[in-house]
Amino acid sequence: MAQIFVEQLCKYYQVHQKEPGFVGSMKSFVHRQYFQVKAVDGVSFSIEPGEMVGFLGPNGAGKTTTLKVLSGLLFPTQGHASVLGFTPHERRPAYLKQFTLVMGQKNQLIWDLPAIETFLVNKAIYEISTADYKATLKELDELLDLQALLKKQVRKLSLGERMKCELSAALLHRPRVLFLDEPTIGLDVTMQVAIRQFVAAYNQRHGATIILTSHYMADVTALTKRVIVIDRGKLLYDGDLRQLVEQVAPYKLLSLVLREGTSPNVLAHYGEIESIEGVKATLRVPRGQATEAAAHLLSNIKVDDVLIEEPPVEDIIRQVFAESKSRQDDQLKE
Repeated sequence: MAQIFVEQLCKYYQVHQKEPGFVGSMKSFVHRQYFQVKAVDGVSFSIEPGEMVGFLGPNGAGKTTTLKVLSGLLFPTQGHASVLGFTPHERRPAYLKQFTLVMGQKNQLIWDLPAIETFLVNKAIYEISTADYKATLKELDELLDLQALLKKQVRKLSLGERMKCELSAALLHRPRVLFLDEPTIGLDVTMQVAIRQFVAAYNQRHGATIILTSHYMADVTALTKRVIVIDRGKLLYDGDLRQLVEQVAPYKLLSLVLREGTSPNVLAHYGEIESIEGVKATLRVPRGQATEAAAHLLSNIKVDDVLIEEPPVEDIIRQVFAESKSRQDDQLKE
């Protein structure tokens, strides 16, 4: 049975629109004009227990709005959402104790106090027993190396250190469902890897169901097999990430290091040239012919190195968004 179920979920806003200048302000004072923003528009999906799902979309696509509805922070305009059998916007205490929402651009830690003080506040809020609190804190320390951070003022922690403490504070009550909204935003590569490893370890240990939004495709490819893609509030794709790559990009890339410069006309016999710079070249070849094309290259051209690669996931997602925008623009013209 699905732990998260969303059916035709909609969240609309009435937004005030004002003309510029003093005259516009006076008109707005007398008669306000509004237009409707469809932040989420008919989205449906379900997620099974223990599943980790990437939730992708450009800025303004509706990702954070959806997570806020699932957390009970927003009331849906239409449709239905259910998490762990609860209706989120009812905000029942039994539900609030079983999920967590972590937003990379927001913080729950008390700025002027050590992180351990916020931990103790959360212990009281979630009614965590002393034994469970100590056991969970020990586990989080093992995974994130927290000991040296807990007694420092939050304001004196680096961004990466603060994110470790934010995640720990959010997981003290061992939630069954995690909504992670840009948890690695602004972090350096090393810290991003550490956070990914922690999320994967938490999922493995506790079987937590996780929805992850991120603009770093490395987060998504490292943690999830399934992705849900939305744009302008509408669902564009829901399925296996690898299948999306194969569907949108029916080709692979051959990255070559040539022993000596070779004419582009010669390379063009083996595939579509994507880039060429000195002795380095990249070719696009049909997905089913990549191995054969590489073998022909090695037989006929002096090559020091050849690598068969998938196209970058960033490019795939960008293409999905571009195609969606083009379709919507065509519909508006009609």
